[in-house]
Amino acid sequence: MQGGSSPQRDVLDVESLAGHLLPVGSVFRFLAEHRDRLFPDALFADLFPSGRGRPSIPAGVVASVIVLQSLHGLSDREAVDALTFDLRWKAACGYPVDAKAFDASSLTVWRARLASSERPQRIFEVVRDVIAATGAVKGRQRRVLDSTILDDAVARQDTVTQLIAQVRRVGREVPGAHQVIAERCTRLAALTGQGYDSTAKPRIAWDDAQARDELVTALVNDALALLDGLDVETITAAGGKPAEAIALLALVAGQDVEPAEDSDGTDGRWRIARRVAPDRVISTVDPQARHAHKTVERRQDGFKAHVVIEPDTGLATMVELTKAAGPDNSDATVGARLVVADPTITGPVEVLGDSAYATGDMLATLNGKGWTPLLKPWPIKPVVEGGFTIDDFTHDPAAGTLTCPAGVTRTLTKGRRAVFKQACATCVLRALCTTAAKGRTVQLHEHDLLQRQHRQRAADEGFQDTYRQHRPMVERTIAWLTRSNRRLRYRGVTRNNNWLHNRVAAINLRRLLALGLTHGPTGWAIA
Repeated sequence: MQGGSSPQRDVLDVESLAGHLLPVGSVFRFLAEHRDRLFPDALFADLFPSGRGRPSIPAGVVASVIVLQSLHGLSDREAVDALTFDLRWKAACGYPVDAKAFDASSLTVWRARLASSERPQRIFEVVRDVIAATGAVKGRQRRVLDSTILDDAVARQDTVTQLIAQVRRVGREVPGAHQVIAERCTRLAALTGQGYDSTAKPRIAWDDAQARDELVTALVNDALALLDGLDVETITAAGGKPAEAIALLALVAGQDVEPAEDSDGTDGRWRIARRVAPDRVISTVDPQARHAHKTVERRQDGFKAHVVIEPDTGLATMVELTKAAGPDNSDATVGARLVVADPTITGPVEVLGDSAYATGDMLATLNGKGWTPLLKPWPIKPVVEGGFTIDDFTHDPAAGTLTCPAGVTRTLTKGRRAVFKQACATCVLRALCTTAAKGRTVQLHEHDLLQRQHRQRAADEGFQDTYRQHRPMVERTIAWLTRSNRRLRYRGVTRNNNWLHNRVAAINLRRLLALGLTHGPTGWAIA
């Protein structure tokens, strides 16, 4: 059953004895004075539907600990130690001087209950409601989008490590699989003398390409033999951990390999592929972690944190954590979803972001809402250096035609292609347009007209001045978010997404206090 906060203070209550020592405007002092108002027991009543049993820790206490833990980047054990020995934490949570904190496992239980509830990010939502109540972002008609890569909590694994680890996992998770491994997965032991009872890397001549290919062949064929020896359809239909283990084994057995150089693909000889699989799994410990290229030079493994902020205040109004790769997790796709769902937007807004957000689909989304995109346009490159770009071709959407710089007009096909091949043969401008032997074919994006209009607007000085003034402000919020918290503590998208919401809630609360957050007769306000 849910425990409640008592209005009766202990004689050694820290806030009563030394609350005046807490800095004005600090999160500690704010929680000491307003935690029950910010996090009332009713807010978490659905987490403990039963009226029986031992009362839980009061909601205001746990929520305050989660906020402080997220703000300072502490582990569960470090957080409860702080609650036991740090007077600021005791004051913020209403503890007396001599009180010992609850066990660290209680935080795990509360996170699990929140994650399985209908409102897993309610702490973030409560703080956002305070933002709305204060009017801090009311009338501010700009939102800035950005993302950053957060390092995962696991190590990147190579193909050999993944295959060995996943065969071992199937042996643990799938009933009867251990026997199948002993009977069918014998190639690794025959090649190296080491079976799947060891987690160590096999001892081979790693500088010998043929030896590496033979090892990969043995591992892949063992994995395929294991899958062939199990009733995959029945296991998959039953679901659960056995199904997940089988699916991941099938994935890692094929994502990094290709037939050997002189193989026709049917003789069971494999090698490491000379390419990287799209959406590649980098670790069997956390199958949702991904490799990401934030820039050409910067490469990271982990997850991507997306934010929507109001640039003048630095307050984040929407956040989400996704995989770091894949079209469904791109900046523009997630950014469009978040900004459209932002409950603090009450009228037309200007949406700012770098070129990662300036896709045709994003422009179409903002155009449909009647909002103004202040997004850095995608750079357009000519096919021939110093030659014509797509903007030198005239697009007539009404007639469904495209006219080239030489004045030749072609009707767009159903696939939105304009074929100029024959006209290019005698064209005097060909050297500036194409190097293709058969002439040029132009593929138009579905939202080509919006992209053209956006590039024209972006050349305006007013557009550029506004972009330069307001877009960089998101970097300040990103810096607050990642300070001492670049590396995640959890595995998987769901757990880390919940952590991100709690982290941003704590940062928003600290920012509100810096802006002068108070509570008076009329409610929350900015002084």
